[in-house]
Amino acid sequence: MEPIISFRHVFKSYPMYQSVTAGIKNFLFHLPTSIKDIRRGHFQALEDISFDIFPGETVGFIGSNGAGKSSLLSLMAGVIIPNSGEIHVAGRVSPLLELGAGFHFELTGRDNILLNGVLLGLTKQQVLDKVHDIITYSELEQFIDQPIRTYSSGMLARLGFAVVAHLEPEILLLDEMLAVGDAAFQKKCLRTMGEFRERQVTMIFVSHNMDDVLRVCTRAIWIKDHRIAMDGPPQDVVEAYLRQSG
Repeated sequence: MEPIISFRHVFKSYPMYQSVTAGIKNFLFHLPTSIKDIRRGHFQALEDISFDIFPGETVGFIGSNGAGKSSLLSLMAGVIIPNSGEIHVAGRVSPLLELGAGFHFELTGRDNILLNGVLLGLTKQQVLDKVHDIITYSELEQFIDQPIRTYSSGMLARLGFAVVAHLEPEILLLDEMLAVGDAAFQKKCLRTMGEFRERQVTMIFVSHNMDDVLRVCTRAIWIKDHRIAMDGPPQDVVEAYLRQSG
């Protein structure tokens, strides 16, 4: 079986702008030095990351804050590009990486369903055919024609997950979305993810809730200090992670 996602020796760093934050006047007066400092000052988010994910796998990325987990999902989604290394993704990606990402806050919930569906690669008619089911799933019927700037974080989470859940995802990326919303919504998300797993949808998500990882995942990858510390069965990886965390 060919992998649906493949990373080979991927490095990702971000520039650090201490020279600019010290003040624009200081930056301009010391321009050559400031430029050199910017070029030297980088935060290494990921170092030499290699793995394959195969169709139908549900993979949970775990690790402490700042370890590089969200950067991995952003690379899979094509939101950012690596500094070096190779990434291959063979399938339509449905990302839910950040609360409200991809939404236009002045548009209504209904309009944002259409916008997100088209951005995810479906035709307008394909999205329209699913609008009723998406709204019903989100339980936002009475708010769906209001601008989403009026929505709470829980309502945004409901709408975002409802959209990606109904647009026939091939690869589903979720960044801490199960930590948002009320208990009933979280249970609904977990049920939906169970249905996706039965349908062999490839799912990758970041979570700090080890119970969710154990309940949903077929595999876990522990990111520590921007590298892969362990990759294997969820029970083994979670136990190793909790041992060092405790």
